[in-house]
Amino acid sequence: MHARSLIRSLSRSFAPLFFALYLGNLGCGQQTPHQASDAATPPETVVKRGRGVQAGFYLTRIGSVDVTVLSDGTFPLDVDHGLALDAEPGELERLLTRNAQTSPIQASFNEFLIATEGHLSLIDVGASEKMGPTAGKIQISLENAGIRAEDISDIFLTHAHPDHAGGLVVDGKQAFPNATVHLDAKELDYWTDRARAEKATGMAATFFAAARAALGPYLSAGRVKTFSGDTEFFPGFRAQPAYGHTPGHALYVLESSGQKLMFLGDMIHIPAVQFTDPNVAVAFDVDPSQAVEARKRTLKEVADNGYLVAHNHVAFPGLGQVLHEAESYRFVPAPYVNDAAAK
Repeated sequence: MHARSLIRSLSRSFAPLFFALYLGNLGCGQQTPHQASDAATPPETVVKRGRGVQAGFYLTRIGSVDVTVLSDGTFPLDVDHGLALDAEPGELERLLTRNAQTSPIQASFNEFLIATEGHLSLIDVGASEKMGPTAGKIQISLENAGIRAEDISDIFLTHAHPDHAGGLVVDGKQAFPNATVHLDAKELDYWTDRARAEKATGMAATFFAAARAALGPYLSAGRVKTFSGDTEFFPGFRAQPAYGHTPGHALYVLESSGQKLMFLGDMIHIPAVQFTDPNVAVAFDVDPSQAVEARKRTLKEVADNGYLVAHNHVAFPGLGQVLHEAESYRFVPAPYVNDAAAK
C-alpha cells in the first residue's frame, strides 16, 4: 500500500477519538496589531476595553474599499488524533516543531467586513458560543469596531460549517436581523438534505444539525440567496468556486483600484503543515481529494499572481501573501500599517 494511502487509513481509524475531543469543545486570543498583549500584566492592572480585554478588530484598505478583520476568537485544535489525512510518517511533528508549535494549535477564527457603496458585508460570521469560551466573539468585536449588527446588509458564507456560520444566530434568533445570507447553491442543498442528514453520524451529524440551526431563521424569513459558481455580486466583488472541503465551498475576491484581495475560507487549517505540504487533507473535508486539488490550484494562483490573501484560520488578522518556496509554499504576513490620524 502506498505510504499516503496507509496513513490515510490509519488516520481515519483514529478519527473517532479526534471527533470526541472536538465535540467536547463544542459543548463547553491572539494578540491583535492594535494593542499590546495583556498576557504578562497582573490582573489588577489590566485596563478593560469595551466588553473584553482584546479589541478584536484590524483595519486595512484595498484600493478605495475599507476592510475590517474581525476576530471571532481562537480555538484549540487537536492535530494529533486523526485531523490530518495523508501526512507522511513524522511529518506533522517535524513541521509543527519547525514552527515552534505543539498540538493543540491555536486556530484563529477571522471574519471580514467590507464596506462598499450601498453594502456593509460580512464574509463569514464565526462560531456560536457553543464552541467554547475562547470563540464566538464576533458581536463583541463588531461593537468594539463601532459596527451594529443591525447595519450588516449582506453575509457571504464561504461554507456552512459551524465555525463559519454558527454566528448567524444568538439564542436561536437572527444575530443580523437585516442581513441577506448568500451561499453557493451546492452548499445549501447539501446541508439541508434531510435524507443525507439522517444517515450522518459523529461529527458529520453535528455539522448537519448546526447548519440547520444557523440557516433556519434566515430561510424562514426568506433572506437566503444562493448562487452557482463564479458570480459577481456588485462591481469588484465576486465568488469563485473551490469545492471539496464542502460541496459548495466558495472563495471571494475583492478588487479595487488595481488591488486584489482573495478570501480563502478553509483552504488552510494547519498553517505550519499545509503551506509546506498542500497534499495534507483534514478530517473536516467532505471530499479530501477534491479539497487537496482546490488548495493546490488556489495556492498556485495566488502565489503566481502575488494576490493579497485573507485566511480564516491563520493567526489574526490572517492577511498576507503566499510565496513559492521550492516545491511548496510559505505564508508571509502583510506588514502592519497604523494610518490613524495624529491628534
